[in-house]
Amino acid sequence: MRIGHGYDVHRLESGRPLIIGGAAIPFELGLSGHSDADVLIHAVCDALLGAAALGDIGKHFPDSDSAYENISSRVLLKKTASLIAEKGYSIVNIDATVIAQKPKLAPFIEEMRCNIAADCGTGADAVSVKATTEEGLGFTGAVSGIAAHAVCLIE
Repeated sequence: MRIGHGYDVHRLESGRPLIIGGAAIPFELGLSGHSDADVLIHAVCDALLGAAALGDIGKHFPDSDSAYENISSRVLLKKTASLIAEKGYSIVNIDATVIAQKPKLAPFIEEMRCNIAADCGTGADAVSVKATTEEGLGFTGAVSGIAAHAVCLIE
């Protein structure tokens, strides 16, 4: 059994859709990035890759490669799950937290869990997604960006 941890952060900006955990969330700001900038899925990818000692998301899907420009992070997660399986591991569970002052994410948590589980080939009961604010503190509290942490167990 191996444990992995992932962390990601993206700046909020106008003119971009807000995609978190593969869910399209109505909001006046979206996350800035080369791909769809799905901060939650990026953290999950890094946790899984780290657990298998395969490096990080930037190694496998670099932002210098135009093939990944505006790509759905769900595609990246599916590819990450395949890399894990190719190395002989299976995903036991994933636990993730999104840190965002706004918007409220509770209505989208179940969709996020189901998306991540589907892309990883696990049941939704193996995926936990939580959301929290930082009570107005820091860049997330100032609604300048959104962050996510993820941990996973593979065997």
